[in-house]
Amino acid sequence: YKCKECGKRFIDSWRLTLHQRMHTEERPHKCLECGKSFNWRNNLIRHERIHTGEKPYKCKECGKRFIDSWRLTLHQRMHTEERPHKCLECGKSFNWRNNLIRHERIHTGE
Repeated sequence: YKCKECGKRFIDSWRLTLHQRMHTEERPHKCLECGKSFNWRNNLIRHERIHTGEKPYKCKECGKRFIDSWRLTLHQRMHTEERPHKCLECGKSFNWRNNLIRHERIHTGE
């Protein structure tokens, strides 16, 4: 199954249908609390946590809670000192992409 818009291929029709929402901007999943609509059900579920206050992802180090797993992953870099963003100019590494971008301005003179 091939997307007519971008040519991306899928192994079944339902995956193609879900993908095509990206091109059509179809948003069938609506928040009953505020009316905001989403193209993916998972995005609606994550959004609804804003209204409920639910934060199911908990940091094992400090106990801080988050509404989604990627925010927890970013937070955990504080504890692990993981620095995946490396300056190609001088080799210095950063835990946040924004810090790398700010640092790179030293080299560019911006």
